[in-house]
Amino acid sequence: MDRPYLDLGPCGPLRGVLRVPGDKSVTHRGLMLLALSQGEGRLFYPLKAGDTLSTARVLRALGAEVHEEGPHFRVRGQGLRLKEPEDVLDCGNAGTLIRLILGILAGQEGLFAVLTGDASLRRRPMGRVVEPLRAMGASIDGREGGKKAPLAVRGGGLKGISYTLPVPSAQVKSALLLAGLFAEGVTEVVEPVPTRDHTERLFRHFGLPLETEGPRIRTRRAEPFPARDLTVPGDFSSAAFFLVAALLTPGSEVTVEGVGLNPTRTGLLKVLREMGADLEWQVVEGEAGEPVGWIRARYSPLKGVSVDPGLIPLMVDEVPVLAAAAAWAEGETYIPGLSELRVKESDRVAAIAHNLRALGVGVEEGPDWLRIQGGGVKPGEVEPFHDHRIAMAFAVAGLPVGVRVWEPHWAEISYPGFFQDLKRLCGAS
Repeated sequence: MDRPYLDLGPCGPLRGVLRVPGDKSVTHRGLMLLALSQGEGRLFYPLKAGDTLSTARVLRALGAEVHEEGPHFRVRGQGLRLKEPEDVLDCGNAGTLIRLILGILAGQEGLFAVLTGDASLRRRPMGRVVEPLRAMGASIDGREGGKKAPLAVRGGGLKGISYTLPVPSAQVKSALLLAGLFAEGVTEVVEPVPTRDHTERLFRHFGLPLETEGPRIRTRRAEPFPARDLTVPGDFSSAAFFLVAALLTPGSEVTVEGVGLNPTRTGLLKVLREMGADLEWQVVEGEAGEPVGWIRARYSPLKGVSVDPGLIPLMVDEVPVLAAAAAWAEGETYIPGLSELRVKESDRVAAIAHNLRALGVGVEEGPDWLRIQGGGVKPGEVEPFHDHRIAMAFAVAGLPVGVRVWEPHWAEISYPGFFQDLKRLCGAS
């Protein structure tokens, strides 16, 4: 069978204003908390894409009523007690879904469930979530002793623990906080390095127990809580592709409106500014505790930098598009602290290095670092490796000179319509 591909560019100046789809992280969490609430709530302007539609499907199998109404979701929750599913729960490609729902299911007294996903998800590490949940008393088994999916869980009997995250992970933190809503006593997560805090903000939005003290985040057993409507901000990770495309393409100016500007997500802006990017942004409103505003990017000659490893947890999903920017920057860019990228939808360190070489860019790859020799790219072909962010990042990298993207449909995991929006800003039909 012939593989699908898309030819893009060369692209002239990108100009215009756009809104990107809703934040993927907030959509996952909002759907889950509405499913645990009492009554009916609406999720306005969520992301409706592969990963979040998997979350909606799994929650329906657990008894929640999740309806699509135009661009929105309407959810009638089951309270804190979910229904035992009749079949295996298929999480698709969604790592956030499988890890967070595991925390919820571990707290469901007597409920039995099996979780699986696509081939990519079944390769991803689950022990980082399973181990602390077992310490809380959860009964979980799976491939390689619970280190890989499929995972089987029988819920109930949880007790709060204090757990220090060995690696920065908002997914592990969130899974434990969700499990803590069903546990005896206090559940405490200590994060030595801050990670995205969407779960904490949504706990406050729904009135769930939450205390923070420096790096310590605590919750306890929840009482039934009412549903509340939630508006999802635009996804900063999706906006980042258009910002970088504008920075790389002479004469460009692009504004993204209605985008989430949560400071635990926007480390990329700081790095791009250090590289010489002409960027402006402003918070103009808030939704459910999430700051929302606009970002404007104008074409800028960039220079290579050595990235502060402390910023990587605040931009972990944006590293592929940072690599695209580094390919065009003058001089060398060094990006450390990338061990987590080895276990994403693909081995993103290897995928980035492969595609940079395919576009004629010099790159060295270490166990947890990349060293990129900038100066521009050559026309070429890029391979997504079944990874939405790799597909979009290297479409952006090759856009000024022309690029062929194999299997472009992988972008639909987080951004249906990405290539249409990119062509529109390029002035293409």
